[in-house]
Amino acid sequence: MSPLHCVPYHSHGALCQDLAAFPRGVLLGDGLCDQTFLTLEQPGERTQAFIAQQVMSLRPNLHQQYVQACQNLGQSENPFIAHVLQEADKNGETWSNGITIKIAGNNHLVPVQRVTDDDLQALTSVLHNTVSVTGLDLRFNLLTDAGGKHMAKFLENNSTLRYLNLMLNDIGTRGAVLIAEALRKNKTLLHLRMTGNKIGRQGGLAFATMLPSNSTLERLDLGDCDLDTECLIALATALNLNQSVKAINLNRPLLHSQREETTVHVALTLKINSSLLELHLGKHEMKNFGVQQLCEALYMNSTLRYLDLSCNKITCDGIKFLAKLLKWNDTLQILDLNANRIEDDGAIYLSEALASYNTTLQALSVTSNKICGKGLLALSDAMKRNTELSYIYIWGNTFDEATCMAYSELLQTGRLKPNCTDVEPFEVDGHIHLAELSHGLKKHYYWTPSFGEEMDKDANASLAIAPVSENL
Repeated sequence: MSPLHCVPYHSHGALCQDLAAFPRGVLLGDGLCDQTFLTLEQPGERTQAFIAQQVMSLRPNLHQQYVQACQNLGQSENPFIAHVLQEADKNGETWSNGITIKIAGNNHLVPVQRVTDDDLQALTSVLHNTVSVTGLDLRFNLLTDAGGKHMAKFLENNSTLRYLNLMLNDIGTRGAVLIAEALRKNKTLLHLRMTGNKIGRQGGLAFATMLPSNSTLERLDLGDCDLDTECLIALATALNLNQSVKAINLNRPLLHSQREETTVHVALTLKINSSLLELHLGKHEMKNFGVQQLCEALYMNSTLRYLDLSCNKITCDGIKFLAKLLKWNDTLQILDLNANRIEDDGAIYLSEALASYNTTLQALSVTSNKICGKGLLALSDAMKRNTELSYIYIWGNTFDEATCMAYSELLQTGRLKPNCTDVEPFEVDGHIHLAELSHGLKKHYYWTPSFGEEMDKDANASLAIAPVSENL
């Protein structure tokens, strides 16, 4: 017997006559778009064509629903939202796999009317029962706490949305608390970006208290959210009880202590948590003591694949602890040390570990680290001996001619692929120099290009190495 096929059943006479010609069927309950379906066995060509026609006809008309919602609320339409929904209606072939509605307000090519709280109320009323919409991108808009309230109500009742991007709006503490409370009930959202919304201490604590009761959320971005010491400690403690979060971004908190209490608590979490794959601790003012605490914890951790320590205050003494860890660790795949101060000695410590011991690290970023020729040459030599290390980013350091020659050779021999580094050699008057390329681990964190591939793997290498990092 062939697989069962479903077609929507209507009470219209013409459609009933068509169905009468089909093989026998069994009546099922409610299906997609609140339609009743007939299950048909042994479909022929006529049946299959009919099914395709009916599925297309039943696809929700988002733009029409949005116009109606605005009329019901007594407000004018947002032309940007209307345009995006019209385009979504046209691209029907992608609906079966779920679609992401992208209404980002930072479009530099076409001036757009950014989404307000009232606009969001109308939009969520449209998307409430639309099962095909699995992603919603609302970054760089004008949403406030009132918009957070609308979104919280939507999340409480929605059972299909998996990705939500609220990055760089104006949602504050009250809106964040409502969204966090809604996530206690929501069982489908996998990825949430609150990046750049100044949710503060109470907002951060609300997310911390939500995590132990939410077993669905896998990726949470709270970077640039003005979290304080108490928030970070609460979030680290919550991760001891949560086994679903795989990636978390805690970049740029507001810390007023030099004692690195937050790093100590994160280290304790790494000893216990067995689900976290990706951890971002950029702009934590972390020093060598904090690195030591993390490294000691990672000896007991066998799951973390991506460690981001960018924009901290790590020197070559802190790199000693990391180099020692790399000699033993067999799970870490990406290490981001961008914008620290490891200098030549730190680069040499890393190169020794990578050349002779480590066989799992695939990507290393040491951009803007005060490294000169000696350290950069050591890293190039390590790449010749370590065949697993495939991505290296070095721009922002001091290149001498020997360094330029060394990396030019790596590229010419194929040991280093052009899309796996951020430099490109060129020759002037018989001398080799290096130019910068827009490649990196997560170049498109705050923005995405207006043309070309949005998730360009050259600019976002972490997506190719550790897919859990997508959009985070």
